[in-house]
Amino acid sequence: MARAGRRPGPNETREQIVAAARTQFAEQGYDGATIRGIAAAAGVNAALLHHFFGTKQQLFVAAMNFPVNPVDELPRLLAGPPGELGERIVRLFLGLWAEERSREPFLAILRSVTGNEQAATMMRQFLTRVVLSKVAESRGVPPIRAAAVASQLIGLVLLRHVVRVPPLADADDEELVALVAPVVQSYLTP
Repeated sequence: MARAGRRPGPNETREQIVAAARTQFAEQGYDGATIRGIAAAAGVNAALLHHFFGTKQQLFVAAMNFPVNPVDELPRLLAGPPGELGERIVRLFLGLWAEERSREPFLAILRSVTGNEQAATMMRQFLTRVVLSKVAESRGVPPIRAAAVASQLIGLVLLRHVVRVPPLADADDEELVALVAPVVQSYLTP
């Protein structure tokens, strides 16, 4: 059993927890990894994980180096007028990919999930449980519609930022919002 309290010496505990979490999520997927298991792998008490990260979701976000926490963004996205949800989602998504500091981690995640089955499983479980199910439930639509939103947006950024297909790569955000938001809105309209 791990000792309670602060470790002696330099405090690298947070980084050790994140490293253990990455390993546990990669080996067991989002669903299979547990706070207790991650704590044991890091050699700390589970309460310390809650102290640093709060929840398993927040630990996953930190371990995957997400520039934003999707769990924090969902309430803001869902709070506005329902008829403008598609536009809010597309604007947020394009905005996150527009900034170099947030684009790089997303590109790394995108590349890892397309080339590694463990990473794909982990991301699939997280997206399904934590993001897509919540969006579908809040809008009263079948889960396949929320998944279609994700496919639309991932396809857009893949062609725009990875493959760099013109004119998508050269279009300004407003043009893309006008083009894609109505499609996203149609998926989320019961």
